Amino acid sequence: MCGIFGILSKHNFKFKDCVKALKKLEYRGYDSAGVAYMMNSNIEYLKKKGKINNLERFKDDFESNMFISHTRWATHGKPSDVNSHPHLSMDNSIALVHNGVIENYEYLKKKLINLGYHFKSETDSEVLVNFIHYINKKNPESDFVSNLSIALKLVTGAFGILIINNNYPNKMFIAKKGSPISIGMSKDSFFISSDYYSFAEYTKDVLYLNDNEIAQIDCIQKNMKDCIKIHNFTNNLNIKLEFQKIEIDLIELEKETFSHFMLKEIMKQKQSLNDCFRGRIIKDEANYSIKLGGLETLYHNIPIIDILTKAKHILICACGTSLHSAYLAKYIIEELADISVLVEQASEFRYRKLSLPEGTIGLFISQSGETKDTLEALRLCKSKELLTIGICNIVGSSISRESHGGIYLHIGPEIGVASTKAFTAQIGVLYLLALKLAINKKINLDKVQKIIEDMFRLPDLVEKTISDLETECKDLAKIYKFANNFLFLGRGYNYPIALEGALKLKEISYIHAEGYSASEMKHGPIALIDRMMPVVIICTQDKIYEKVKTNLEEVKARGGSIIIITNKSNQEFKENVLKVPDIDEILYPFLTTIPLQLISYYIALGRGCNVDQPRNLAKCVTVE
Repeated sequence: MCGIFGILSKHNFKFKDCVKALKKLEYRGYDSAGVAYMMNSNIEYLKKKGKINNLERFKDDFESNMFISHTRWATHGKPSDVNSHPHLSMDNSIALVHNGVIENYEYLKKKLINLGYHFKSETDSEVLVNFIHYINKKNPESDFVSNLSIALKLVTGAFGILIINNNYPNKMFIAKKGSPISIGMSKDSFFISSDYYSFAEYTKDVLYLNDNEIAQIDCIQKNMKDCIKIHNFTNNLNIKLEFQKIEIDLIELEKETFSHFMLKEIMKQKQSLNDCFRGRIIKDEANYSIKLGGLETLYHNIPIIDILTKAKHILICACGTSLHSAYLAKYIIEELADISVLVEQASEFRYRKLSLPEGTIGLFISQSGETKDTLEALRLCKSKELLTIGICNIVGSSISRESHGGIYLHIGPEIGVASTKAFTAQIGVLYLLALKLAINKKINLDKVQKIIEDMFRLPDLVEKTISDLETECKDLAKIYKFANNFLFLGRGYNYPIALEGALKLKEISYIHAEGYSASEMKHGPIALIDRMMPVVIICTQDKIYEKVKTNLEEVKARGGSIIIITNKSNQEFKENVLKVPDIDEILYPFLTTIPLQLISYYIALGRGCNVDQPRNLAKCVTVE
């Protein structure tokens, strides 16, 4: 979950250049930050608790051709100067920044203490750098890469690491197992990061390091590709270099005129949905069709989409917001395509006995494509010879590379920790998949054509929902920012939206919030309802409208403070009503989620919370 960034160049970069790139990774962790660099063949370093800005106040600008840097999301050891990265070996000869968790660090630490090593921090990362130092010192006849390979094979856990060693003042060493590493190459420099967004302004040529690989980079050779060598540390095979071109609009990495990335990402959901749908919804003279190129890949010489069409069971694994999109996908795929769908929390799925019907196909949803639990669930299913499909936003991410096929969101980077545009894009892609399967199976065709036609309207309707409701949501936030608890209720298609609304509020405002099926309220949560309990209830006019309205009356009878989300043509409610445009009932989730995003944002803002970087959270969860 931490962010790591490095530079190795034929010329000097400024310290502020490194810090600028590191700031683009701050969504991955922001409780401390640090930098190590080479200066006259010696390792220098600085690190501070708190935001990256503290580094700039701590040190004047200077130059070096080699930097490794880190922004932290704490796992082992509380946020502090001493627990910040980089960590150095006991003799200060090796410096390391680390994303991941070393699971056997306690065993290694005891071993090292018995050998005379001492430690300054509480971190597993300081243990790792000293263990590498120990193995290197133990085998002086071997080169550093060979000794690093030996050390990493004895380490249990996940890591993405950058290392500099003052015995090799012109080289940098990078290793990966379970945590993402991208290497960018320009005409005279290398950039290494846990996310290629951080160096997009310097180069579009990117190499993705695979698990169990070590890269050794220098900038001595004339040809840049001769400066980098990669090998697999488990079998010592040399790896062929495969750089890819990435395309990204750099303006997407800026807040522009918005006060927060989250607000920008809420407001630009018309654009993100248009990007998500572009080239995928096709209209001929008479009908609409759906094209999902990533599912035309062959699996055992058969297009994946053809296998999916004939499937009787689909397993979906995801975490957090992606899990809520999976719950909605279950409703939509079962209804439109008549395929049974099982939704699993990826973190729990991995640790119980698998009992899946024959022919089950696995679908794995992750905005980053690096979510640790979801990635490991995918790997488990692949080991059982299941066909696996990834739904991700980040091109070149681990899930996108390791699945047999998949669908990209194509919405550009989402920087705010609380997901907004990625959620609506995820459900957009999942709806397209359900519609494609229904078309292939030749079922529900009239209904499918009507839904696709309405989906053309969705981006504009999302924009209208935002413009119509922003002021009302802002006004409601002024009242409800003082609440200590919230309930979010919905049924059918809107039940996953209630779950997502509760998650958004608790993530960024720190108000305790729970989402429930409206019908489940009377099986326990109704005991909590009084005039001090705000209840958000999604009550659009759909096939279970009367049922939800009854649940609403039950809340009213107990004095709950109610916020109602319904559709514009509904005239039954008068107070605290937020109305979204009318549309086919199956598509209401795209619209009903918008006021929940806005309410959460403005409540958090009113409470003085850090909206883009909520406490204890990071955007990409790459540890268990």
